[in-house]
Amino acid sequence: MATRALQPPTDAERIAALEAEIGKLKRINAALMDRVERSTDLQGNAFSLFETAISLEGKVRERTLDLERALDALASSNAALATAKEAADDAQRRLRDAIESINEGFAIFDADDRLVLCNRTYLGLWPNIADRIVPGMGFDEIARLIGQDGTTLGALVAPDRWVSERVAQHRVAEGGHVHALADGRWIQINELRTSEGGIVGVYTDITQVKADDARERTLELAEKTAILQATLDNIRLGVCVYDADRKLIAWNGPLLATIGLPADGMPLVMTHDGLVATCERINGPMQADRPLDWLPPGSADMVTQRRHTDGRTVEVRRSSMSGGGMVMSFEDITERLRAAEVLREANESLERRVLQRTADIAAVNARLQREVAEREAAEAAMRSAKTAAEEANLSKTRFLAAASHDLLQPLNAARLFVAALGDRRLALPTRALVRQTGSALDSVEDLLEALLEISRLDAGSIVAEPVDLALDELLESMRAEFAPIARARGLSFRIEPSGHWVRSDSRLLRRMLQNLISNALRYTTEGGVEVTCVTTGRDLTIQVADTGIGIAAVDHQRIFEEFQRVGETGRDRGIGLGLAIVQRASKMLDHPVSLDSAPGKGSRFGVTVPLATARDARQQLATPLRRGQLARRRILVIDNDQSILDGMEAMLEGWGCEVRSATDAASAMAALGADRPDVIVADYHLDNGATGDAAIADARAHCGVEVPAVVITADRTPELREALSARGLHLLTKPVKPAQLRALLTRLATG
Repeated sequence: MATRALQPPTDAERIAALEAEIGKLKRINAALMDRVERSTDLQGNAFSLFETAISLEGKVRERTLDLERALDALASSNAALATAKEAADDAQRRLRDAIESINEGFAIFDADDRLVLCNRTYLGLWPNIADRIVPGMGFDEIARLIGQDGTTLGALVAPDRWVSERVAQHRVAEGGHVHALADGRWIQINELRTSEGGIVGVYTDITQVKADDARERTLELAEKTAILQATLDNIRLGVCVYDADRKLIAWNGPLLATIGLPADGMPLVMTHDGLVATCERINGPMQADRPLDWLPPGSADMVTQRRHTDGRTVEVRRSSMSGGGMVMSFEDITERLRAAEVLREANESLERRVLQRTADIAAVNARLQREVAEREAAEAAMRSAKTAAEEANLSKTRFLAAASHDLLQPLNAARLFVAALGDRRLALPTRALVRQTGSALDSVEDLLEALLEISRLDAGSIVAEPVDLALDELLESMRAEFAPIARARGLSFRIEPSGHWVRSDSRLLRRMLQNLISNALRYTTEGGVEVTCVTTGRDLTIQVADTGIGIAAVDHQRIFEEFQRVGETGRDRGIGLGLAIVQRASKMLDHPVSLDSAPGKGSRFGVTVPLATARDARQQLATPLRRGQLARRRILVIDNDQSILDGMEAMLEGWGCEVRSATDAASAMAALGADRPDVIVADYHLDNGATGDAAIADARAHCGVEVPAVVITADRTPELREALSARGLHLLTKPVKPAQLRALLTRLATG
């Protein structure tokens, strides 16, 4: 068994022991003296008295020596105590100096919750009551003084409640909490309990942090507002948003036309009451279901139809917002209802015919030949219905192509004008505005391209064409595309060569890698992105790893859905379609996609593709472009949109070209005269059903030579691309990228 070590006595214990020993000696001395006196009185013997005195003297000498030793020990103890007190005073002075030197407010409370020590920074937080805060005060007294003075915003609103909540926070003393001061400052209070039961509090001024956070939130809100407005302006429904005070806060271009107002009618609908009154005055009285009435918060979405006095029918959708506002959308469904009515009448007619036919069959059931004839007639009707359905599907495809053309036409014109401005000498502020406009157009283009690509993948318009391809060529193009972006963001970007061939559709596989690398760069602020290849058996996995924010396991499936974003960085936010495209392309190609990620540990996406037999690959290097190669080249531009012609003319003339513009084949002949163009650029969809390839054929016949030609269109179907390629025509899709157009024109004009 271990022996417990004896603890040395303290100074106070040693002094008490010495005092007890001195008292004992005094009592012994008194007893001896009393004994001597009594012996003298009783016996009167001088020798006995002398003998007693000698003995007493020896004992007194011994006790005196013991007393001197005790006094020496007491003096040493007092000296050590003085030294210890001096050291304690020095330590306390250094502690006070250290506390005063820190920037944060500092306060210590003992186990009875009374103030022991604080610094001037702590007192500076409460300037009006600083002179009344002294050591020994209880925390609840200090809290009441602050509440009565109204130093914090909470104390200004409800002093008693603020005091009770603050005292409760102080007693818990776990973690930190934030308070707003009445003078506009913000402080963060961190309180922890000491081993002796006291509490240490650190008061940090976080006003600047709060201001920075407010600015960041303002910028993020502005970006969201811009994206929302761009989205609203690019849909065909009329949309308006009212706040909780029923005031208009957002709308889009088609709104006024849909509800029947002129272009200058916006002041009439700035409030919800104004909208209702204006619609009643222009479109007639409200129906019994009140399709424009206000919806209280929490109400279910309402979809109603309103018939206007001009014969139109408008579908009204209302949705309440959590903050008390309401979103309304208006869609003219007149044509849709008319088509539905025609279809209903056709169905009723068909039902009547079927009933009549069934009755005829029942009446002459005995005649087998009649029954066979009826069955053949039914089969013919089914074939006719199938043909009609296929024609309807083809009509829908043509409608989508035409709609995408109309949607991309103004965007194409805007890009051309911005490119023309960028080639001119401009003041720095103006150049910055041009660059920002170009960036905004890029965002709109990315959104439209992603939406169109999603729709084509879902509709099966894109067909995978797997071929054997050299993976390093594809990875090298990724390096050329994203290395400047990574360098501009201060990130490392490394692609490891594989030396393998794989079997895949090069266009779809490229799109998948573009989206994965773009996402990795977007959500990485430090470190970098690395692309590596790992072979397993007869498969190869292309891995895109980053050191970004990471993704929680619960979000691993959700991020592959449309318009889903996780962990915004606030730098360049995506639209939430990249991974949805990756998922669809993965299923089409049968290339499994894997994900390994956790918050704070980055992400690693993988695309597994089958290996192919390696063979010699020849690098086809494009001829570098040289400035001035298009100077004095004659370009014929044919487009039915005058804004496109103006933008194209401004951009091409900025490149030094001589431009001839026309809206159709006839005006193109007049614009050329006897001259021959070096290149013809024509839009595919012209007026009155004319097409750009036909206009190019007429222009070539006029010139007598096969002039190089480019067709620009929003139709991305493979059938059109193959048809134009068969006629020796080059194809660019809208919106046209100026650099891509310039490279193609340079190759055609100088080749």
